Amino acid sequence: MANFNKVILAGNLTRDPELRYTPKGTAIAKISLAINRTWKSETGEMKEEVTFVDVDAFGRTAENIGQYFKKGRPILIEGRLKLDQWEDKQTNQKRSKLGVVMENFQFMDSKGTGDGDSAPRSRPAAPTKSAPPADGDAPPPEDDDVPF
Repeated sequence: MANFNKVILAGNLTRDPELRYTPKGTAIAKISLAINRTWKSETGEMKEEVTFVDVDAFGRTAENIGQYFKKGRPILIEGRLKLDQWEDKQTNQKRSKLGVVMENFQFMDSKGTGDGDSAPRSRPAAPTKSAPPADGDAPPPEDDDVPF
């Protein structure tokens, strides 16, 4: 029997990312997403529900999340579901929580949250007609007139 575990979510961060490092130096970012759903009821009344999802990112992805995201900023993530299970030390009851392990993300806006932060922008390098100089001191590509 085949298995498939893939999640794609788009929402807004409910708090600033919590970035930590393991003793071996691996970055871990914890974020929480609010995902809104609106619909019209049978009576024509607009309804809304919000789902909160905890997401963990690792490595360079975690560092990027910690650097470029703040509370309220929209994000699209791809990842997989993971079930965490533990025993509550106060009640001795078994507990569990379903979360997402981020594998990839995309910025959903072109600017930050209004405080001057913005996502880095990248574009393909301009085609070159000759190889760069052997010493590696190639000049930077010329800017074009694209307004973004």
